[in-house]
Amino acid sequence: MLHFVDVNLKDVFHQGRDYKWKQPSHCPRCFHCRVWGHGFVDRIFDHFTAPLPIKRFRCDRCGCIICCRPASHFRRIQASVSSIKVFLRHRLAHGRWLSQTPHSRQRHWFRNLKRKILAHFGLIDIGGLLEGYEKLLRLGQIPVSSSN
Repeated sequence: MLHFVDVNLKDVFHQGRDYKWKQPSHCPRCFHCRVWGHGFVDRIFDHFTAPLPIKRFRCDRCGCIICCRPASHFRRIQASVSSIKVFLRHRLAHGRWLSQTPHSRQRHWFRNLKRKILAHFGLIDIGGLLEGYEKLLRLGQIPVSSSN
């Protein structure tokens, strides 16, 4: 399970395992109030030269592993929500990809966004892709993911 927390990834990068993670108040699966630290897992995020140690917790009752995730990022995606939107906006305005992130990844986001808009709302208006992005966010979807 994921536990989204407001965290500054630069602080995590500099402090490493000494960073003070906010512990979940309860297990998201069984709502038991006793959750213990369960070590760290290394995760890769854009703009960092090394994987970051991300804190995990474990429920005392059901054994659920709860992994912290920055609230600024979608699950399973290395780039932040805001940077993805910047890349998409630049592509729509200028017809070119930005060079900071691999073009293949940006094409992947763009293609998945068009697929999801088509699946949820019908016809695609290329000018309205960012509007569709926002609508999908409001529906609880990850607009640029190939999964739900």
